[in-house]
Amino acid sequence: MKIKSLHIKNFRLLRDVNISLEDMTTVIVGRNNSGKTSLTEIFRRLLSDKAPYFSLYDFNVATIEEFKHALALKIEGAELGTIRGALPFIQIALIVGYDPAMLDLGLLGNFIVDLNPGCHETKIIIRYYLQDGRIDDFFDGFADTTPTTIKLFLKELKDRIYKYFTTGVTAQDPYDETNSLVVDYAKFRQLIGAGFINAQRGLDDITHTEKDVLGKILAKLFRTANAESAPGDMKGKSDELQAVVAEIQSKVDTDFNQKLDALLPALNIFGYPGLADPNLSTETTIDVANILDSHTRIRYSQGNGIYLPETYNGLGSRNLIYILFQLFEFFRDWQSQPVVSSLFLIFIEEPEAHLHPQMQQVFIKQIGEIASEFSRTLNAGRPWQVQFVITTHSTHIANEAKFESIRYFLTARNEQMETRVKDLRVEFTNPDLQRDKEFLYKYLTLTKCDLYFADKAILIEGPTERILMPVLISKADLLSGGGPKLATQYISVIEVGGAYVHHFSKFLDFLELRTLVVTDLDSVIKTESEGGKTSYPACEVAKGTNTSNAGIKNWFGGTIEGYMPLSDCMRKTAEQKLSGSRRIAYQIPESGRTCCARTFEDALMLANIAHFGIAGDTDELMALHAYEKIPDKHEKTSFAMKYGVEYLEWNLPRYIIEGLQWLSVNPNIPSAIVREAIAETVE
Repeated sequence: MKIKSLHIKNFRLLRDVNISLEDMTTVIVGRNNSGKTSLTEIFRRLLSDKAPYFSLYDFNVATIEEFKHALALKIEGAELGTIRGALPFIQIALIVGYDPAMLDLGLLGNFIVDLNPGCHETKIIIRYYLQDGRIDDFFDGFADTTPTTIKLFLKELKDRIYKYFTTGVTAQDPYDETNSLVVDYAKFRQLIGAGFINAQRGLDDITHTEKDVLGKILAKLFRTANAESAPGDMKGKSDELQAVVAEIQSKVDTDFNQKLDALLPALNIFGYPGLADPNLSTETTIDVANILDSHTRIRYSQGNGIYLPETYNGLGSRNLIYILFQLFEFFRDWQSQPVVSSLFLIFIEEPEAHLHPQMQQVFIKQIGEIASEFSRTLNAGRPWQVQFVITTHSTHIANEAKFESIRYFLTARNEQMETRVKDLRVEFTNPDLQRDKEFLYKYLTLTKCDLYFADKAILIEGPTERILMPVLISKADLLSGGGPKLATQYISVIEVGGAYVHHFSKFLDFLELRTLVVTDLDSVIKTESEGGKTSYPACEVAKGTNTSNAGIKNWFGGTIEGYMPLSDCMRKTAEQKLSGSRRIAYQIPESGRTCCARTFEDALMLANIAHFGIAGDTDELMALHAYEKIPDKHEKTSFAMKYGVEYLEWNLPRYIIEGLQWLSVNPNIPSAIVREAIAETVE
């Protein structure tokens, strides 16, 4: 059995989100402050040993208006059901799937309420809500909705939520909301086990004081092994440790305490009236758990009998070892429960800390295998029903993970700051997108591009633009006056070539990422051979009939024999070059001229005629001269290095200025507009 999906309402940034979970590993990606930590935190609250508690600050900010609306209804004398319906609550609903062939569903049986033999799921709802019968108490003392009263109400809201809200669990038929059953919270807590590996793991280097984070895990493992329900192999090791300590304790009780007693003074030497000597003696007890917790260290063998402290190993190695130790502890804890949890969730935050890229890639590929190995070697092959939820900022982990396992957290750019969750498994199920999906997965795995975490993106043709892009951005920012600066935004620059841009279109719309595509006009001329064969050799723009650029062709959709007419490209306005959150930019004539370049290199020359010595009596001749001076493909890198490092006194081509300034001043497009653009594409 597995948790198939989650539906969270009103918890922090998670206003109303659905998240599907993979059977083994789900990877959560997104920019900073997009709600990734909120997902971990709500489970930390629900699955802790204490009764779950949420404060006012855990409610999504939009619910404040709902609290105020409920107060207004109460003052108006509305029915209690209406008032309760208006009051906000924090809720998480889990859809749990199970195998109908299972003879014993264990603890999950308490949550199955349907009688439909074809239904193999159950819905578990955990809600933090106003207690029944406490509406009058919750609003007591507020008789109007004047600004003064509202201010006081909001001030007291924190304490009233703490006092009058409670947590309830309901099992529900996933296909019939009216068929439900209230379940004791303790049963829910028994059903799901959990482990949390935080982003801050206390592994920083310690200069003066040794900090043994790894050693403390041994104490936890010992306590687990000492439990009555622990597996036999664990109890055996625990008993052996206890026997050794018992032998030491026997020696302490005799020789050690006799010597220690001699240090005690007789009370009569103090001469205090009425104080009789009670013959004090000492007792020293050795606690194995305390020894392991406070006095046991992990050491690294260096050979020649030298063992270095834990802190002398690299932070990356310590981080990985710590995660593995924690996973082992979670597994042993699960094994040792009197009633084994039917489900187990492990949340790992930012596993990439201090790990080099290759280790990050290996980690995400091996995490499922680790759980399987525990089951094979330590649990007689009985599976550990564990699911991993990994939150990360690592491009190496995100791009190495299976494409279908990615859940993209996106924060809406509005006052409420709500998170929306986008599911790559759902988004790319369309068979028509299979080629795009395969291409993207291979590309992301090879290049480790950071589109998941960027604010905006620029897709470029080749190495010249890639090398020069920081200079292009810097120059464009200088021309923007007091407007937004691209240099202060997180821009992901990706070299894709004109032929592959179309594979990214759906993906960029999915990410709702404001993107500029910088490509080349690539003019060609249609020619007919004597044998009637048609060819399209490259030529200067003035003589061109078509464009051979596949990116432009796919962008606008219309082609003739695979080549779009050049005249159509040249007529496109800035507005016509927009598609949802994306804009394409290719060569256009410089201001006051009619000549146009074919590639970036001759566009740079035409924007800096004097420097490059471009000559010609007409615009057409100047464009021809620049075209003839385009460096060979083997020399383009040298060209870029020269004008990116050695000589920086040059002007930007006009199409670059227009594109970068559009990208700079426009925020990521509102989601509704993006969805509309996507719908039009599908149609």
